Amino acid sequence: MMINSETIFSMTQANQNFSQVSRTVDEKGEAVIFKNNKPKYLVLDLDNNSPILDLTDDEKIDIVAKRILERYLPAFKELAK
Repeated sequence: MMINSETIFSMTQANQNFSQVSRTVDEKGEAVIFKNNKPKYLVLDLDNNSPILDLTDDEKIDIVAKRILERYLPAFKELAK
């Protein structure tokens, strides 16, 4: 996923001025909120949800794999013993 540098906000910025985030979403269609210098949240304009539809198959697989790993991490650790 490509992130436009004009749509990046820190968690502090988003908390202190969410109206600026929402204006950016209105203009650009999305905003990315970073937490601990890593992209954490994606704010989308629901009228223009094309970024969700533009995911490649590999990106979709990565998302699902991450969810499964997070959900079943204790079981995977137990199996690895």
